[in-house]
Amino acid sequence: MRRNWRILLAFFAVLGPGFVTASAGNDVGGIATYSAAGARFGYTTLWTLVALTVSLIVVQEMAGRMGAVTGQGLAGLIRENFGLRTTFLAMVALFFINTGITATEFAGIGAASEIFGVSRYIAVPVSMAVVFAFVLRLPNKIVERVFVVLSLVYLSYVWSAVSAHPDWGQVARGTFIPTIDRNPAFLVTVVGLIGTTISPYMQFFLQSAVVDKGSRARDLPAIRIDIIVGSGLAIVLAGFMIIANGATIYQAALHTGRPPLDIGSAQAQDFALALKPLAGNFAEMLFAFGILNAGIFTAVVLPLSTAYIVCEAFGLEASLNRRFREAPVFYTLFAGSIVLGAGLVLLVPKASLLKLIFYAQVVQGVLLPFELVLMLIVINRRRVMGRFVNTTFTNVVGWATAIVIGGLALVYVWQQVTSGG
Repeated sequence: MRRNWRILLAFFAVLGPGFVTASAGNDVGGIATYSAAGARFGYTTLWTLVALTVSLIVVQEMAGRMGAVTGQGLAGLIRENFGLRTTFLAMVALFFINTGITATEFAGIGAASEIFGVSRYIAVPVSMAVVFAFVLRLPNKIVERVFVVLSLVYLSYVWSAVSAHPDWGQVARGTFIPTIDRNPAFLVTVVGLIGTTISPYMQFFLQSAVVDKGSRARDLPAIRIDIIVGSGLAIVLAGFMIIANGATIYQAALHTGRPPLDIGSAQAQDFALALKPLAGNFAEMLFAFGILNAGIFTAVVLPLSTAYIVCEAFGLEASLNRRFREAPVFYTLFAGSIVLGAGLVLLVPKASLLKLIFYAQVVQGVLLPFELVLMLIVINRRRVMGRFVNTTFTNVVGWATAIVIGGLALVYVWQQVTSGG
């Protein structure tokens, strides 16, 4: 009994990193990608979430275990195990990927603001100022908790999906019977689903969060529970986003004989229809609020995390408690990521905002296997992990995830090359 109480207390002591990290997958890119999957293909992509649940839990558990056992973030372990050249390439890729994802958050803010009748040329600069104010004036943990509470608005997708009265038999078939559509857009959507569900930055963020929380190997049972609960809830919510869009937008297209919604020409208002069974005429406003919340939250956390991770990789000073002259690289990376991300959105035509958001997730899916291979090599080195190296099961799932995603990425890239775009 005493041992059970110790485990319970340890769980509450470390609760958070796994839940927050998995929830971060439901950002602007996540909402757009899950919505696009349901609106374009109905329930036929749901089975991918079942496979992704196992992969997400295993990958996140590896990151949490490395952080608890070594007391180091993933960037630091990459430098120690692969040298400065590989670290430099990985960090350059991470910076530009994360800057691209930051751009998608501002794109979401711009698209949502225009639903309220506010130009993105006003909303994006204002949101930049809000991001700087949050980071430089408020503790990061307070900001995270405020936005996590506001993220409860995403539960509206559960209610809306149920209220739309989907064919639950079709939902079950889509969830448990894999279906492969030969439409090239299906492969793009699956790669996007992978990229937004297991985003490369999430592993860096989670491992650093576990280290920052002071967790140790003895806390691994609680860390695993946190990751399983967070990942499970995030995937369930993603599933209901697909169901809500499938039961409304996709079914409406079928009944009217119109072609399915195309992400290349879709607008934010189109996806707001998925919330109409719940919110009625207020569906657009509810959708816009959710996008604004997700966009500002990730635009606050992601650039800051990027700056911390890159500085950690090269042993540079990284702290908001330091002045600019004491941590110039840290502040430059942080500001640069925000300014570049927001600037890109202001230059992109309005019609391409959702397309930018969606294809940023696809790029994440293409680059994810490289990160997974580095993680798998490090976590299987006994001089690094001791007796906490991967089990056979974890290795099978981890390598299978890297190989399958890598294969899908190669097929996708080949399609783009041979089709001329």
